[in-house]
Amino acid sequence: MKKYYLKYAPLMLIGILADIVVDYAQLFVPEYLGDVVTIVSGSETPTVAMIIPIVKSLFVVSIVLLAGRMLMRYGILRASAKMEADLRHDMFRKAERLSQRYYHENKVGTIISWFSSDIEAVEEFTGWGTIMIIDAIFLSILSIVKMVKLDLVLSLVAIIPMLSLIVWGNQAEKHMSDKWLERQESFDKLYDFATETFTGIRVIKSFVKEKQEFKAFQKIAKDNSDKNLQVAKTHIGFDVLIELIIGAAMALLMGLGGYFVYRYAINDPVSLFDYSIEMTAGKLTTFVGYVDVLIWPMIAMGQILQMYSRYRTSLARIRKFLDEDEEIHNCENAIVLPDVKGKITFRDFDFQYPDGNENSLNDITFEIMPGEMVGIVGKIGSGKTTLVNSLLRLYNIKKGQIFIDDVDIMDLDIRNLRDNIAYVPQDNFLFSDNIRNNIAFSNRKMRIEEIKEAACFADVHENIIGFDKGYDTVTGERGVTLSGGQKQRISIARAYVKDAPIMILDDSVSAVDIKTEETILHNIEEKRKGKTTIIIASRISTVAKADKILVLNDGRVEAFASPQELLTISPTYQKMAYLQKLESEL
Repeated sequence: MKKYYLKYAPLMLIGILADIVVDYAQLFVPEYLGDVVTIVSGSETPTVAMIIPIVKSLFVVSIVLLAGRMLMRYGILRASAKMEADLRHDMFRKAERLSQRYYHENKVGTIISWFSSDIEAVEEFTGWGTIMIIDAIFLSILSIVKMVKLDLVLSLVAIIPMLSLIVWGNQAEKHMSDKWLERQESFDKLYDFATETFTGIRVIKSFVKEKQEFKAFQKIAKDNSDKNLQVAKTHIGFDVLIELIIGAAMALLMGLGGYFVYRYAINDPVSLFDYSIEMTAGKLTTFVGYVDVLIWPMIAMGQILQMYSRYRTSLARIRKFLDEDEEIHNCENAIVLPDVKGKITFRDFDFQYPDGNENSLNDITFEIMPGEMVGIVGKIGSGKTTLVNSLLRLYNIKKGQIFIDDVDIMDLDIRNLRDNIAYVPQDNFLFSDNIRNNIAFSNRKMRIEEIKEAACFADVHENIIGFDKGYDTVTGERGVTLSGGQKQRISIARAYVKDAPIMILDDSVSAVDIKTEETILHNIEEKRKGKTTIIIASRISTVAKADKILVLNDGRVEAFASPQELLTISPTYQKMAYLQKLESEL
């Protein structure tokens, strides 16, 4: 957190200085109240003239307290809010840089809880926690100094019980941290379950499993409730103990103080170790006022321990996330290609997933020349998607295996590499935004004419203008309001407007009819002349007009040739062609 404190040090300093001024000004109030009691209980008859100066002084103090507290909140709480925003921003940027592997191993719900409840615990401590720490330090010291000056014996009576809070609080903090960690881990499970349930709500409804999911949620929610209650009980127990100690100290103080005042009033002051306690009603009122001021730092100390226990636990979780190793990063002196032609070369390429036990791809060797349209076919699980993901450097690979324009992609700047590839993923993810912004995702300043041209390229323009709001139609979460074919075609339009030298379509026309598929493929052939296009397909009709087709079989290259040649050299392609012919005949 050091860098955030340094960045907003001026704001924080303004708030801290204002808080110190407020703490100092507060201590004048008991003095003025003691003066009033002294005047009232004195031998002279009280007059308005005696009281007015005190009232004026109290008014000035109240103005100082008002201005000081406003400035304190403006400085400390504003700095805290800005620190929270910066921390969340850095966490989001970190999340964008982490590899695919990280998201395979960590659930989205858990990560969301770091961005919500954990970061809120950090913000609470940096804001209100800072205010309470300043109060606990300065208000306590200033109060105790004034109390000791007023009467040493009563000061010891008031202070000694309160010191026990510091010792006990230090022991309680570790216990509270453990309970908060258990609560946060339970909260993670709750988030995970809720996220997964809402994402798969259509499956749950279609299988009529609402009751089953409700019971599972009820169990997780009960565990979360129990953990929250344990945290609450721990905090409340600590607060009650603080109140009991403060109450006991105040009762003892009032009893002894009242006795000292009585003895002084009858001209027989109490004497301890040759020290005569001359306690008047006014002095006792002032002293009780100082103790009353001291009560807040004692209560604040308990709240600080609670906040710190949450802060320490939550910050450790956030720190672990921010310190996670970024597997995918640029090498030193990364190369930026100013004009990518689109040549792609694989040489003896092997690939194994980080958590895998064996290679998904083996000895992959082939070359795509600039401007070629190449199809990739093979059985499910043969490694087609893994192959193109490797080209995008979504995972680290060995050097000397994949090249673009004869430059190793491990030496290329990652941003430059991905900027030159337009990718249509298999799952066709759409954002919860309107269709216009989904298509123009690569450039939000794109003109509507360009967006419509891309929609025509993907043969989805007529569908879009058929909606009530046309291109301003909101797709809903993950494009839930659209059909599978519409989502696929909008994804294709989104990739097309990028106008990249390399375009990859990963099984992106599987949900459209034959006529629409032919239109899209014709547009690719016409509009992307001179640019490299890779099409992964489950139907050979999709890649029938490709210059070459790569046939994968169990993670290996079975053949790489023209469609006509494959009919004679590739058993897998021959079988696919035969089955498709039977299907069309049926």
